[in-house]
Amino acid sequence: MSKTSAPTASRQIAWPSVVTVISAAILIGAEVFGAAFAGGWALSILFGLDTVSEHILQAVLFILGVVVMAGFIRNAQRIEPFFKRS
Repeated sequence: MSKTSAPTASRQIAWPSVVTVISAAILIGAEVFGAAFAGGWALSILFGLDTVSEHILQAVLFILGVVVMAGFIRNAQRIEPFFKRS
């Protein structure tokens, strides 16, 4: 039996889409991570936490920000595809 493969179309990177998504990710990331650190600082003062607890809270909020950014990039790639078929 011979194996036949389906013809594959070459894919090219759609640079305008990539640049748009990366630019938006930088802008939104700065806001998300800034809010994570400021929120951790503010919540630690509100609840009277010590410095170690403040840093732990900031780390938790930072990880939450990473999850938000990963979701944003995944959804943005669905709307603005990074590859176009030629």
